[in-house]
Amino acid sequence: MAISEAQNSIKPRPIQKISLHNFSERRDEIAKQIIDAAENNGFFALVNQESPSPEEIREVFTISQKFFSLPDEMKAQTPLRKTENAGWECRSQVRPSTGVADQKESIQLQYHRRHDSSWPSDEALSPELKEKLSTFMGKTHRLSQEILSIFAEALGFPKDYFARAHQVTEDDAQSTLRLLYYQDIEGIEFPPQYWRAGAHTDFDCLTMLFQRTGEDGLEVCPGREAHSDFARGDSWTPVEPITGEIVCNIGDMLMAWSDDRFKSLFHRVRCPKIGENQKERYSIAYFNQANKSVVVQGPKKKYPPMTAHEYIISALQRNFAQLKT
Repeated sequence: MAISEAQNSIKPRPIQKISLHNFSERRDEIAKQIIDAAENNGFFALVNQESPSPEEIREVFTISQKFFSLPDEMKAQTPLRKTENAGWECRSQVRPSTGVADQKESIQLQYHRRHDSSWPSDEALSPELKEKLSTFMGKTHRLSQEILSIFAEALGFPKDYFARAHQVTEDDAQSTLRLLYYQDIEGIEFPPQYWRAGAHTDFDCLTMLFQRTGEDGLEVCPGREAHSDFARGDSWTPVEPITGEIVCNIGDMLMAWSDDRFKSLFHRVRCPKIGENQKERYSIAYFNQANKSVVVQGPKKKYPPMTAHEYIISALQRNFAQLKT
């Protein structure tokens, strides 16, 4: 039996928006805001970033729409490689919080695999469009490392500590760009256990999420105290989607790496009811996962050391065991 996915209460909370304008000159000020959000909520939004720009983000959404409009037979030419964060899936991801498949499809792309069969063929997406995706990944990765450098210093590590842990050109890289598509469900009333994405935490260090204005549904639930448990608070907060903003959440890996100082939190995407906006929804997520061979252990050594690959496998096993209980 899966964990109960109760509706719980809806509680408005202010979502901290952190401006990256003049980042170099304002880095200390920005760092204080980011650390405060990470310690207390595990969630914040970045605004006014130089790169990726709102125009670049819109362009990738257009590419995503083009891919998901393809026939399933063509998308299936890049099948999901479950242990490698690569490939396309459709309504196959089952969360312990629901026990049923998410109502969505997605494709996961990794920078170091951009020339292999885990990426769409030239027939599915032109080389020009795939190059734009690669460029977008590079820009998002660079911004991610700027943010992760703030966490590194806060933990007493060298500034480039997490940058060295996330080498996306190496063969053992795990960072992933995920294009997500939630289908149009107008006129359909799903049972309460169905969600576009059931409540979950992310296994990575830091997730950067891009959304489109008007395509709501994302909700967050702070209140977790240990990276390895399923406990969560009992109230959820809707997050307004705004094109160009970058919604960030701490992942389980960074929570463990910080000895539970920085909080990973549960989040989910509602299945809208009849009378609400049931049209299609798109989002783009960039997951910063350390390279497989990197050792994950916090400065206080609260948890035993394990490689980032071992950490992901362990997290998957916890999820699978929870589904069977």
